Amino acid sequence: MTLDISSWINSPYDWTLLFVCALLIGMSKTGIQGINVLTIPLMAINFGAKESTGLILPMLCFSDLIAVLYYRRTAEWKYIFKLLPSAIAGFFLAIAVDKLIPANEFRRLMAFCIFLGIGVMYWTERTGKEHKMFTSWWYAPAFGLMGGFTTMIGNAAGPVMAVYLLSMRLPKYSFVGTSAWFFLVVNYLKLPLQIFVWDNISITSVTLNAMAIPFMLLGAAIGIYFVKKVPEKSYRMFIIVITVLSTVMLIF
Repeated sequence: MTLDISSWINSPYDWTLLFVCALLIGMSKTGIQGINVLTIPLMAINFGAKESTGLILPMLCFSDLIAVLYYRRTAEWKYIFKLLPSAIAGFFLAIAVDKLIPANEFRRLMAFCIFLGIGVMYWTERTGKEHKMFTSWWYAPAFGLMGGFTTMIGNAAGPVMAVYLLSMRLPKYSFVGTSAWFFLVVNYLKLPLQIFVWDNISITSVTLNAMAIPFMLLGAAIGIYFVKKVPEKSYRMFIIVITVLSTVMLIF
């Protein structure tokens, strides 16, 4: 492998986009979850849909590590264990059907599932009654499969996991900690597949990731500060709104 930054970066705009996306990824991992969905279309348009996943993934892995170090004691592992088996199955499903399912059709299906979950959550908030769907045997595996598939295809599992964890009514610190550990595991499991199967992580992309570390650290600090300052109920509503907006972005 040879280092050729010009194959990725050709203008000040490219540098700005890279560093802004690194900032957003850092923010999303430590509390402002869902905001990193903004990075997916921006990076895909500028660097290529499939190629950009190899540029984003190492940034996600680094930011996951920061989040886990800070929120290491707040994770609810029972939810992670429910999600992981089907999430891993989602990786291999994504590889198998990568060229068979139109990306637009899958995004619409995923958006429908997310909006269904949000609708049920809204109903439970209004009535104060827990919906039996949340405790069904298929609920966690379904979200795990969707999460694994979408994170492999386009690093876009944030809205999927947000809906699942919100429906479990986790407090804000448990929500962020559980999400951090889940994505740490799945993103590091994805690395060998991205490197050896899709061949879209190179020494050049990793070098660019390293140059973006200060912006990821700054974003992580902003996310931590945000979680500390926002009240529990307001934080939950904020995550719901961001999830809805990011899901709409996935459709278009």
